[in-house]
Amino acid sequence: MLSKLLALIFPPKCVLCKKILTGEETDFCHHCRQNAPETRKSNLRFSFLAGWTAVWYYKDDARKSLLRYKFSGRRNYAPAYGRRLAMHLQKEGYTGFDILTFVPIAPIRRYFRGYDQVELLSDAVGRELEMPSVRTLRKIRNTPPQSGIRDVSRRRANVLGAYRECDPENIRGKRILLLDDVITTGATASECARVLLTAGAKEVFCATMAVASHNTKNVGE
Repeated sequence: MLSKLLALIFPPKCVLCKKILTGEETDFCHHCRQNAPETRKSNLRFSFLAGWTAVWYYKDDARKSLLRYKFSGRRNYAPAYGRRLAMHLQKEGYTGFDILTFVPIAPIRRYFRGYDQVELLSDAVGRELEMPSVRTLRKIRNTPPQSGIRDVSRRRANVLGAYRECDPENIRGKRILLLDDVITTGATASECARVLLTAGAKEVFCATMAVASHNTKNVGE
Protein backbone atom coordinates (compact mmCIF):
# COMPACT_ATOMS: atom_id res chain seq x y z
CA MET A 1 0.00 0.00 0.00
CA LEU A 2 2.81 2.38 0.87
CA SER A 3 4.54 1.70 -2.44
CA LYS A 4 1.34 2.38 -4.35
CA LEU A 5 0.75 5.60 -2.42
CA LEU A 6 4.30 6.83 -3.08
CA ALA A 7 3.91 5.97 -6.77
CA LEU A 8 0.80 8.16 -6.90
CA ILE A 9 2.50 11.06 -5.13
CA PHE A 10 5.87 10.64 -6.85
CA PRO A 11 5.21 8.83 -10.14
CA PRO A 12 8.30 7.25 -11.74
CA LYS A 13 9.85 9.35 -14.47
CA CYS A 14 12.13 8.63 -17.40
CA VAL A 15 15.73 8.98 -16.25
CA LEU A 16 16.62 10.80 -19.46
CA CYS A 17 13.75 13.14 -20.39
CA LYS A 18 11.85 13.15 -17.04
CA LYS A 19 8.54 12.21 -18.69
CA ILE A 20 6.17 10.29 -16.39
CA LEU A 21 6.40 6.59 -17.22
CA THR A 22 3.42 4.45 -18.14
CA GLY A 23 2.75 1.13 -16.43
CA GLU A 24 4.61 -0.75 -19.17
CA GLU A 25 7.75 1.42 -19.03
CA THR A 26 10.72 0.96 -16.68
CA ASP A 27 13.60 3.41 -16.18
CA PHE A 28 13.26 4.99 -19.64
CA CYS A 29 10.25 5.99 -21.72
CA HIS A 30 9.64 4.32 -25.05
CA HIS A 31 10.77 7.42 -26.96
CA CYS A 32 14.12 7.59 -25.15
CA ARG A 33 14.71 3.86 -25.55
CA GLN A 34 14.28 4.32 -29.28
CA ASN A 35 16.01 7.68 -29.73
CA ALA A 36 18.73 8.06 -27.08
CA PRO A 37 22.09 8.88 -28.71
CA GLU A 38 23.59 5.37 -28.55
CA THR A 39 27.23 4.98 -29.50
CA ARG A 40 28.58 3.25 -32.57
CA LYS A 41 31.67 1.08 -32.87
CA SER A 42 34.87 3.13 -32.81
CA ASN A 43 38.52 2.36 -33.52
CA LEU A 44 39.63 5.05 -31.08
CA ARG A 45 42.21 3.93 -28.53
CA PHE A 46 43.03 5.42 -25.15
CA SER A 47 46.43 5.05 -23.53
CA PHE A 48 46.81 2.02 -21.19
CA LEU A 49 43.28 0.74 -21.88
CA ALA A 50 42.92 -2.60 -23.66
CA GLY A 51 39.45 -1.49 -24.78
CA TRP A 52 36.51 0.71 -23.87
CA THR A 53 32.79 1.04 -24.46
CA ALA A 54 30.01 3.53 -23.67
CA VAL A 55 26.22 3.41 -23.83
CA TRP A 56 25.46 6.91 -25.15
CA TYR A 57 27.11 9.96 -26.61
CA TYR A 58 27.37 12.74 -24.05
CA LYS A 59 24.79 15.09 -25.51
CA ASP A 60 21.11 16.06 -25.43
CA ASP A 61 19.01 14.36 -22.71
CA ALA A 62 21.76 11.85 -21.90
CA ARG A 63 24.08 14.72 -20.94
CA LYS A 64 21.37 16.50 -18.92
CA SER A 65 20.52 13.27 -17.10
CA LEU A 66 24.13 12.55 -16.15
CA LEU A 67 24.61 16.12 -14.93
CA ARG A 68 21.54 15.76 -12.69
CA TYR A 69 22.90 12.47 -11.39
CA LYS A 70 26.31 13.93 -10.65
CA PHE A 71 25.51 17.41 -9.37
CA SER A 72 21.81 17.55 -8.40
CA GLY A 73 21.54 14.68 -5.95
CA ARG A 74 19.78 12.22 -8.25
CA ARG A 75 21.49 9.21 -6.74
CA ASN A 76 18.28 7.26 -7.39
CA TYR A 77 19.31 7.15 -11.07
CA ALA A 78 22.05 4.62 -10.27
CA PRO A 79 19.90 1.43 -10.53
CA ALA A 80 18.53 2.48 -13.93
CA TYR A 81 21.98 3.34 -15.22
CA GLY A 82 23.31 0.06 -13.81
CA ARG A 83 20.68 -2.00 -15.59
CA ARG A 84 21.31 -0.18 -18.87
CA LEU A 85 25.12 -0.43 -18.68
CA ALA A 86 25.02 -4.11 -17.67
CA MET A 87 22.78 -4.84 -20.66
CA HIS A 88 25.18 -2.95 -22.93
CA LEU A 89 28.20 -4.86 -21.61
CA GLN A 90 26.53 -8.20 -22.22
CA LYS A 91 25.43 -7.13 -25.70
CA GLU A 92 28.96 -5.98 -26.61
CA GLY A 93 30.56 -9.15 -25.25
CA TYR A 94 32.40 -7.56 -22.34
CA THR A 95 32.63 -10.63 -20.12
CA GLY A 96 35.20 -12.76 -18.33
CA PHE A 97 36.58 -10.08 -16.01
CA ASP A 98 38.14 -10.93 -12.67
CA ILE A 99 37.40 -7.58 -11.02
CA LEU A 100 34.69 -4.94 -11.41
CA THR A 101 35.87 -1.58 -10.09
CA PHE A 102 35.39 2.17 -10.52
CA VAL A 103 37.11 5.54 -10.79
CA PRO A 104 36.79 7.08 -7.29
CA ILE A 105 36.23 10.75 -6.51
CA ALA A 106 38.23 12.65 -3.88
CA PRO A 107 37.06 12.18 -0.26
CA ILE A 108 36.31 15.87 0.18
CA ARG A 109 34.17 15.91 -2.97
CA ARG A 110 32.31 12.83 -1.77
CA TYR A 111 31.71 14.52 1.58
CA PHE A 112 30.09 17.59 0.06
CA ARG A 113 28.21 15.67 -2.66
CA GLY A 114 27.04 13.00 -0.22
CA TYR A 115 27.91 10.08 -2.48
CA ASP A 116 30.34 8.83 -5.10
CA GLN A 117 28.26 8.60 -8.26
CA VAL A 118 30.56 6.09 -9.99
CA GLU A 119 30.71 3.84 -6.94
CA LEU A 120 26.90 3.74 -6.91
CA LEU A 121 26.96 2.93 -10.63
CA SER A 122 29.48 0.16 -10.08
CA ASP A 123 27.39 -1.33 -7.26
CA ALA A 124 24.33 -1.29 -9.53
CA VAL A 125 26.16 -2.92 -12.44
CA GLY A 126 27.59 -5.51 -10.07
CA ARG A 127 24.12 -6.48 -8.86
CA GLU A 128 22.96 -6.98 -12.44
CA LEU A 129 26.03 -9.02 -13.42
CA GLU A 130 26.13 -10.86 -10.07
CA MET A 131 29.69 -9.64 -9.63
CA PRO A 132 30.87 -7.70 -6.56
CA SER A 133 32.12 -4.15 -7.04
CA VAL A 134 35.61 -3.83 -5.55
CA ARG A 135 37.47 -0.64 -4.64
CA THR A 136 40.92 -0.94 -6.23
CA LEU A 137 41.86 2.75 -6.33
CA ARG A 138 41.78 5.75 -4.06
CA LYS A 139 42.17 9.36 -5.03
CA ILE A 140 44.99 10.90 -3.06
CA ARG A 141 44.85 14.41 -4.50
CA ASN A 142 41.78 16.63 -4.84
CA THR A 143 42.31 17.82 -8.40
CA PRO A 144 40.38 20.62 -10.11
CA PRO A 145 37.39 19.25 -12.05
CA GLN A 146 38.36 17.91 -15.46
CA SER A 147 35.22 19.50 -16.92
CA GLY A 148 36.81 22.93 -16.43
CA ILE A 149 39.93 22.06 -18.43
CA ARG A 150 39.70 22.02 -22.21
CA ASP A 151 43.27 21.23 -23.25
CA VAL A 152 43.96 17.48 -23.48
CA SER A 153 47.56 17.71 -22.25
CA ARG A 154 46.48 19.79 -19.25
CA ARG A 155 43.80 17.22 -18.42
CA ARG A 156 46.44 14.49 -18.37
CA ALA A 157 48.73 16.59 -16.18
CA ASN A 158 45.85 17.37 -13.83
CA VAL A 159 45.24 13.70 -12.95
CA LEU A 160 48.83 12.45 -13.16
CA GLY A 161 49.68 10.85 -9.80
CA ALA A 162 46.20 11.59 -8.41
CA TYR A 163 45.31 7.91 -7.89
CA ARG A 164 46.90 5.07 -5.96
CA GLU A 165 46.10 1.36 -5.88
CA CYS A 166 44.47 -0.02 -2.72
CA ASP A 167 45.63 -3.64 -2.62
CA PRO A 168 48.21 -4.77 -5.23
CA GLU A 169 47.88 -8.41 -4.18
CA ASN A 170 44.25 -8.46 -5.33
CA ILE A 171 45.10 -6.70 -8.60
CA ARG A 172 48.08 -8.70 -9.81
CA GLY A 173 47.38 -10.78 -12.92
CA LYS A 174 43.69 -9.79 -13.09
CA ARG A 175 41.56 -8.62 -16.00
CA ILE A 176 39.83 -5.51 -14.70
CA LEU A 177 36.67 -3.74 -15.83
CA LEU A 178 36.92 -0.10 -14.76
CA LEU A 179 33.71 1.96 -14.66
CA ASP A 180 33.29 5.72 -14.95
CA ASP A 181 30.32 7.94 -15.70
CA VAL A 182 31.71 9.82 -18.73
CA ILE A 183 34.76 9.66 -20.98
CA THR A 184 35.67 13.08 -22.35
CA THR A 185 39.30 12.89 -23.42
CA GLY A 186 40.16 9.62 -21.68
CA ALA A 187 42.74 11.26 -19.39
CA THR A 188 41.21 10.03 -16.11
CA ALA A 189 40.50 6.48 -17.29
CA SER A 190 43.97 6.22 -18.82
CA GLU A 191 45.65 7.37 -15.62
CA CYS A 192 43.65 4.91 -13.52
CA ALA A 193 44.52 2.11 -15.96
CA ARG A 194 48.20 3.08 -15.78
CA VAL A 195 48.16 2.79 -11.98
CA LEU A 196 46.40 -0.59 -12.10
CA LEU A 197 48.79 -1.96 -14.73
CA THR A 198 51.79 -0.72 -12.75
CA ALA A 199 50.36 -2.59 -9.74
CA GLY A 200 50.35 -5.79 -11.81
CA ALA A 201 46.95 -5.95 -13.51
CA LYS A 202 46.92 -8.05 -16.67
CA GLU A 203 44.50 -5.86 -18.65
CA VAL A 204 42.19 -2.92 -17.96
CA PHE A 205 39.01 -2.20 -19.92
CA CYS A 206 36.79 0.81 -19.30
CA ALA A 207 33.00 1.12 -19.56
CA THR A 208 31.02 4.32 -19.09
CA MET A 209 27.50 5.62 -19.47
CA ALA A 210 28.58 8.19 -22.05
CA VAL A 211 31.44 9.36 -24.24
CA ALA A 212 31.98 12.85 -25.62
CA SER A 213 30.93 12.89 -29.26
CA HIS A 214 34.22 14.49 -30.33
CA ASN A 215 35.92 11.22 -29.38
CA THR A 216 34.62 9.75 -32.62
CA LYS A 217 37.29 11.88 -34.32
CA ASN A 218 40.76 11.87 -32.85
CA VAL A 219 40.83 12.94 -29.21
CA GLY A 220 42.39 10.73 -26.55
CA GLU A 221 45.76 9.54 -27.80
